[in-house]
Amino acid sequence: MILKYSLAFLLLLCYYGASAQQNNISLQGKIKTALNEPAPFVTLLIKHSPIGSVSDEAGNYAIKNIPQGRHTLVVKAVGFDQIETEVTIGGETPVTLDLTIYASATQLQAVEVTGRKEQTYKNSYAFSGTKTETPLRYVPQAISYVTKEVMLDRQAFKNSDVVKNISGVNQFSYNNNDFVLRGFRASNTMVNGLRVSSSGWNQSLIPHVERVEVIKGPASALFANTDPGGTINIVTKKPLDENRKSINFTTGSWNTYRLATDFTGPMNESKTLLYRLNFAYQNAESFRVLQGGQDVVVAPSISFIPDDKTQINIDLVFMSSVGKLDRGQPIFGATAGTKLNSTPISFALGKKSDYIKELNMYSTLSLTRKLTDWLSFNASYMKFMYNEDLMEHRTSNSYGMDADGKSIPTLMQMQTIRRQTRNYTDNVSAYFISAFNTGKIEHKLLVGYDHILFHTALGGSNYNAGGFINAANNGVVLTKSGTPAAYDPKNKALYLIKDNMPVPNVPFFDLENPDYNITDISRYYNISSTVTPSRYYADGVYVQEQFKFGKWNGLIGLRMEHYNDLLNYTLKTEKKVKQKALIPRVGLVYTPLQWISLYGTYTEGYQPQSAGTIGAPEIYGGPFDPLISNMVEGGAKMEYFKKRLAVNLAIYRIEQNNVLVNAGAADNLNLLRQIGQQRATGLELDAYGQITPELSVTANIAFNKAEITKSTNEAEVGKIFPNAPRQQGGFWAKYKLPQKALSGLAVGVGSNFVTERTTNDTKNNLKLPGYTLLDAAIFYNVDKFRISFNLNNVTNKTHWVGGFDYNRLFPGAPRNFLIGLGYSF
Repeated sequence: MILKYSLAFLLLLCYYGASAQQNNISLQGKIKTALNEPAPFVTLLIKHSPIGSVSDEAGNYAIKNIPQGRHTLVVKAVGFDQIETEVTIGGETPVTLDLTIYASATQLQAVEVTGRKEQTYKNSYAFSGTKTETPLRYVPQAISYVTKEVMLDRQAFKNSDVVKNISGVNQFSYNNNDFVLRGFRASNTMVNGLRVSSSGWNQSLIPHVERVEVIKGPASALFANTDPGGTINIVTKKPLDENRKSINFTTGSWNTYRLATDFTGPMNESKTLLYRLNFAYQNAESFRVLQGGQDVVVAPSISFIPDDKTQINIDLVFMSSVGKLDRGQPIFGATAGTKLNSTPISFALGKKSDYIKELNMYSTLSLTRKLTDWLSFNASYMKFMYNEDLMEHRTSNSYGMDADGKSIPTLMQMQTIRRQTRNYTDNVSAYFISAFNTGKIEHKLLVGYDHILFHTALGGSNYNAGGFINAANNGVVLTKSGTPAAYDPKNKALYLIKDNMPVPNVPFFDLENPDYNITDISRYYNISSTVTPSRYYADGVYVQEQFKFGKWNGLIGLRMEHYNDLLNYTLKTEKKVKQKALIPRVGLVYTPLQWISLYGTYTEGYQPQSAGTIGAPEIYGGPFDPLISNMVEGGAKMEYFKKRLAVNLAIYRIEQNNVLVNAGAADNLNLLRQIGQQRATGLELDAYGQITPELSVTANIAFNKAEITKSTNEAEVGKIFPNAPRQQGGFWAKYKLPQKALSGLAVGVGSNFVTERTTNDTKNNLKLPGYTLLDAAIFYNVDKFRISFNLNNVTNKTHWVGGFDYNRLFPGAPRNFLIGLGYSF
């Protein structure tokens, strides 16, 4: 119901926005480049006033409500020299002024080294889909995105705030980058097209992010082993060749305090040295008990452009997070039909003394060199480091029990985890691009090499407590392998029994009378163990051909990947496990009319099983085949309203084979088996941009059926993937009031819906209900100040964004607000 009324409101905005186009245009015209091509997204300002506009993709512009008289018009665009020209406004007839802008010495088009030109909800180009700057309409694969303008208007500050604006993406848990893409749980994340470690618990801050992209479907032909549903790519902000500075302060619900700055511009008169510095700090609590924390991001970036053939960029990102690990909400009972509201959504397990301290830091060096008119070379190196210091009380994923083994659903079995570990990721990417013609066919040939290394350092350690105290009260009951044993009523004599209950090493957590007090873990019987060091690397050689012939654009790619995983790394029994794959990709785009492109693609994915799994058949079983996936996708990419609005339609089928799951063997809890096949089929529709100059919108809807289609267990066939809704979607719209008396005022409205989902707890048929949320905002810009107020979950709808089982559910935030004050100079 809320979504219906919200959509109706959006249509009304469209109608009134269109009807409000009065004949109050003062200055209009067309902007072209020196090559006589349209110049889109050029900023035009009346000097010493807030009046201005931005040219559309055809280069057309219109500026309203300029006072009569003589003015100075400032015209500027990233990569072009700024110009100033005098213009006289008088009478009711608009003045027409066509302009030409000229490329500056810092124009960068080979790789994404300088900042994005567009300043709307729409993005026209991407490097992630082909490793070359290619218009999205000519990439034969769906790529969804959220720009920094949407993030600003929604006051999004973490990845989880962003994904609701992307079709086919759903949260799995609160963990960092733990999302479901087209039904498949994702584990791979990239930054500027380079792989980073997926480790991490708390959601990363994104004030240094230009946009978040999702490459839909397998992307192994470009980026080695990737998930079948898609890959998330974070594009960071790059330096601009003009001075821009902004400071934003935000406060709001749950004692949120947030500060973000963004400074960029040239460092010398010749503009051959550019910089950008992003800083952010947040201190916030949460609607969840004991949660919240402190986050810091420092992200400097420098671009050096000594001439029109050479481009060098250096990025450094430092992200620190201090808080607690939120394992989710437990509920009473473990049976079918259990009520999700048997505990409040704020309910959490843990102690006041728990903590997690995380540090993510990475540096990137990128080089682009134009060797000839037809040949260029690109190389990038990234070093990524993740450091974890964890102390937590968490569940053992089961209820407490009495001496007879009867479950007590108001008590949770507990354990403690004390862990310190660090891992690294190294990325090297180098490739040549050759642009040439053969007759009427235009070619862009790419030949490259990638090296990806994951390394968990030696020296990581665990110090954990769990299980039940032994009868002698001098330790815990252990299994043959030396780990804490579960309680077995058949061997009651081995355990310490009090009040007809086995005594746990870590006291049960009482769901009816929770105890969050500070606790000293030294009073438990702790067991130390080593975090197993690991080393895994992949080397890939690939070739890609992009061609254009008339209305046709094509892409053919082939990658040869070698995977090397070291089993028992650093031990005398160390062994290298080798795997390899040949991964194809092919796609075709047909553009019958200027406003529409039709495309089709076939691509494959490959993910090797880990060495620890395939190298120990006596523990896990096997041998196991690698994860192999493929996708067939077709669709249309369209542009409306003078190319201000992009609308993308995708229809797909993804298949993945050889997924490993626990075999459920009573005599070997580690035994694995492979499911025959998983399949996702669906349709997605995305829209980004402006319907009118006053009305900006981003909208999406997805229909997806992700199920097991083949299995050695016939009962599994037809089961839906966990946290994969059949339908989901939403929109966000911002409308700038055109009336002169309300100049600077804008309103925003949005809605998101998700249908029912299953969880991992299929034994008890635990499901999460669907929900519809409504968000609203109001903005006011005056001079260089921006004031914003966002109200999220207006109707205070109780909902769950994801979940594992009955003791790890992840509720969404209730009604909350944010007030922001920004200053740009």
